[in-house]
Amino acid sequence: MTDKTGGPIGVFDSGVGGLSILKEIRRELPNEDLLYVADSAHVPYGEKSVEYVERRSIAIAEFLIGSGAKAVVVACNTATAAAIHSLRGRFSLPIIGIEPAVKPAAEATRSGVVGILATSGTLASDRFLNLRSRFDSQIEVLVQPCTGLVEQVERADLESDETRMLLERYLARLLDRGADVIVLGCTHYPFLAPLIREIAGPDVSLIDPSAAVAREVRRRLEKEGMLSAGTRTGTERFCVSGSVAEGAPIISRLWEGRDIEIGMLC
Repeated sequence: MTDKTGGPIGVFDSGVGGLSILKEIRRELPNEDLLYVADSAHVPYGEKSVEYVERRSIAIAEFLIGSGAKAVVVACNTATAAAIHSLRGRFSLPIIGIEPAVKPAAEATRSGVVGILATSGTLASDRFLNLRSRFDSQIEVLVQPCTGLVEQVERADLESDETRMLLERYLARLLDRGADVIVLGCTHYPFLAPLIREIAGPDVSLIDPSAAVAREVRRRLEKEGMLSAGTRTGTERFCVSGSVAEGAPIISRLWEGRDIEIGMLC
């Protein structure tokens, strides 16, 4: 009988943003091995065509599966919207995606106005438009494309005047219209959460779906009998499609300064 419990959980994003998901998977599943791909040579996905993002997603999934991954987590809202159906149609292993957390935001709002920070690719996708339409009769959903924020996180530039200026501009457009809940609709944005909270103030709630994705990974692996049977602490490996020399210090910093094993995406 084939052992379905071995092999890492594969996780990918256009760059380093998906590390926010990876951190939650590590907390939820401390015994699992993890393999992360940052497609940094092609970041950001949010400004690229659906077809382009779909091709990159399929290529990276093939790399992860070829590297022994027992499940693939699409740790990118734009890639989930563009490619999740294609990935699930091609591959039989569990494929877990992410989407902006509109439902919990609708449950949390007091003002009836919810703001979504995301990339233009996510906000224009059919998947998001269908999600948003399900709540049109309950709440007002304001959307804000955030050009430039992904690039700031890719540089680990989380607190500079430039990053603050971008966030102040984007948040003002939501807060001025009464939003009291802000959804982080891109996996890069949780790294900016402290600055977002500072700017938005204590009366505004932030919703980050990262922990919910990690719980879904656990649920899917449990359902398929694929959870690691070992008791040792899981390992992490990282791959980038861009420069290892440039990517390693950024990933190390966002991975809380820990030493990392990093290689090139082949």
